[in-house]
Amino acid sequence: MLISEEYRNLNLELHQRNPHYGVSGQKWAEQISEICSAIGAKTILDYGCGKQTLGMALSHLLIVGYDPAIPGLDAPPEPADLTVCTDVLEHIEPDCLDAVLDDLERLALKGVFLTVATRPAKKFLADGRNAHLIQQPAEWWLPKIMQRWHLKIFQAKDGEFAAFAIKKEEELREAKAA
Repeated sequence: MLISEEYRNLNLELHQRNPHYGVSGQKWAEQISEICSAIGAKTILDYGCGKQTLGMALSHLLIVGYDPAIPGLDAPPEPADLTVCTDVLEHIEPDCLDAVLDDLERLALKGVFLTVATRPAKKFLADGRNAHLIQQPAEWWLPKIMQRWHLKIFQAKDGEFAAFAIKKEEELREAKAA
């Protein structure tokens, strides 16, 4: 299961109540544009797109948004060359995290760009919980990422990290082409 119905409703309520919830995508536009060029990505999936600010910032690219908590963006997505998942994974219900990571692995044809906050959020769900359900250091996240992808770039700063990783099969293709 990727998300429970109860949690989907809590996230929908937070999106509706707070115009600043789900707007961090554009923060990573420059890096994502560079990665798209480097790997020749023609298709981009913004997984957990929130208010779709990444797509607005990179309007010259075809970016498909998916967010299970937003009606109209909640249809199961198709795989894409690059799957982007920024400021999402720390919001996942802990019991669903492995299923979500497996879904990301399935959807990322060439690579994945992830950002994860490792600190508490400033926002709270209607039930009183911190919006960051998972507050773990990068060292906790890295084995989960490296189990599924080959890590190419990792940067940690100010209570969050960004990572770009490629499919393990893609790494083999790169080695054969070299």
